[in-house]
Amino acid sequence: MTTPLSPRIAQDGHTLGHALLEAKLVTAAELRTALEKQKAGDQRRLGRILLEEGVLDEDGLAMALSVHLNLPFIDLKRHTVQAEALRLVPEELARRHSLIPLDFIDGSLALVMEDPTDIQVMQEISALTGKTLYPTIGVGPDIRSAIDLYYRANREIEDEVAQFAATPETAVGLGEAVPEAVAQDPIVRAVDLLLEQAVRDRASDIHLEPDRDAVQVRFRVDGVLHRALTLPKISHGALLSRIKVLAGMNIAERRRAQDGQFSVDVGGEETSFRVATSETTWGEMAVLRILGRSESILDLSNLGLRDESLAAFRRMIHSPYGMVLVSGPTGSGKTTTLYAAVNQLDRARLNVMTIEDPVEYNFPAIHQIQVNRAAEITFASGLRGIMRMDPDVILVGEVRDGETAEAAVQAALTGHLVLSSIHANEAAGALYRLAHLGIERYLIVSAVIGVVAQRLVRRVCTRCAQMAQPAPEEKEAYLAEMGEPLVSIQVGEGCAYCNHTGFQGRTGVFEVMALTPSLRRLLIDGAGVAEVESEAVREGMITMRRDAMMKVKTGVTTPGEVMRNVYTLG
Repeated sequence: MTTPLSPRIAQDGHTLGHALLEAKLVTAAELRTALEKQKAGDQRRLGRILLEEGVLDEDGLAMALSVHLNLPFIDLKRHTVQAEALRLVPEELARRHSLIPLDFIDGSLALVMEDPTDIQVMQEISALTGKTLYPTIGVGPDIRSAIDLYYRANREIEDEVAQFAATPETAVGLGEAVPEAVAQDPIVRAVDLLLEQAVRDRASDIHLEPDRDAVQVRFRVDGVLHRALTLPKISHGALLSRIKVLAGMNIAERRRAQDGQFSVDVGGEETSFRVATSETTWGEMAVLRILGRSESILDLSNLGLRDESLAAFRRMIHSPYGMVLVSGPTGSGKTTTLYAAVNQLDRARLNVMTIEDPVEYNFPAIHQIQVNRAAEITFASGLRGIMRMDPDVILVGEVRDGETAEAAVQAALTGHLVLSSIHANEAAGALYRLAHLGIERYLIVSAVIGVVAQRLVRRVCTRCAQMAQPAPEEKEAYLAEMGEPLVSIQVGEGCAYCNHTGFQGRTGVFEVMALTPSLRRLLIDGAGVAEVESEAVREGMITMRRDAMMKVKTGVTTPGEVMRNVYTLG
């Protein structure tokens, strides 16, 4: 059942030696000495002899084997092992043969191996898993470190949950877990390990989803959910209660939706988690948003803004007063854009204050206020309080009601720069959203200086990118927007580096609309969204659709990504 391998898989010392010489990893004299040892009866493979004699290092041997055997080289420092693949191969077998299952490729199990020439081991694993195998090359110490890391994490989570569930006095009534049960070491440790694994896997969200017989744990990575673990249903109540305790939520309340937040040390870095729970058919579901990671704070120039759009946005945020709005749906990167804008400000010279729900990232020299409804601190009341603190710049997490909108507009009209997010489909639509919240048009045109609308699309993985033919509907969408035919596109074939999705990371697509005198006149005269947008385009605004298709043209993303994330606007 193993995948047929190249004839070169049967490692030949002279052929490998030739590869090592070509790569200048060994000298002719060193190779001759090693080959003479083999002739004299040394049973070690050529690579092992050179390694143990100190002639060759692990990285060099792995690279040479990759070329010699014509097999992919996998850098485990930059790849994520998938839990479903890991479960197929026992830890003891992985350690004994220095290999680790990585992922599935077209139904085959990808293995990262130190020595893929051992056909007997391949046959053993194929028989055990019932899968055809796709062998790849890895560096020995990296494979052993990955075994320690991944098997430990998954095994320890499952072991801690099993230990907790097996305790008779706590296993009864776990759906109504009490504080004494939640405080037990096994369940505390299980949750800690779960958080660590999610951060390590670059997840933005953790989903704990109960179904009929189990609890599914899924991580969202680059905007897409992946299954991470399946835990017994009996652990559901205790896991949820432990998370609620951390987040300061009511563990006795299971039917009403709740929100909370907590921070813990993960891998030596303070990481914050925002928690939301809701009752579902099979029990209470929880979603944890992972916040506070320093790599998420980006410079404006790294968000994906085109040069002309970036220049326009910079002019807006350096205005001495007025309102700048960032619009888009939940999960479109609005908060990241606002924080990147704040990062551009001269905080030594300006008093920058925020009112947020929640405070997702902590900045030095910025005074941040958390919405706290129990203490009657809302966006509107917090904003009114900020106005008494002599601010220069105010960041309002979201304009979501008329009271907040009115307070934000008044702040902008009285000499302050106000940055905020708002839910609207496009830049022009954000202005009409303010009108819908009760703000008069003459106040909108007086207060707002610009709007940025945005979405996120996945980036094509640079490691496995290749040219392909677009689908007919992709050609049609591109032609309609760009006015030119789409001959070929860049797509990710799928590799271990991108978890075989073809994508790695995300970038923003934007439209930046500055309120010019002509746009202000249109608004005052009662023009609709389409008229305002048409005038903005005539004055040079690049729409989100066009910005996205420009990124397709340069190979950053695919038409399918654009159509899913931008063209849903209708």
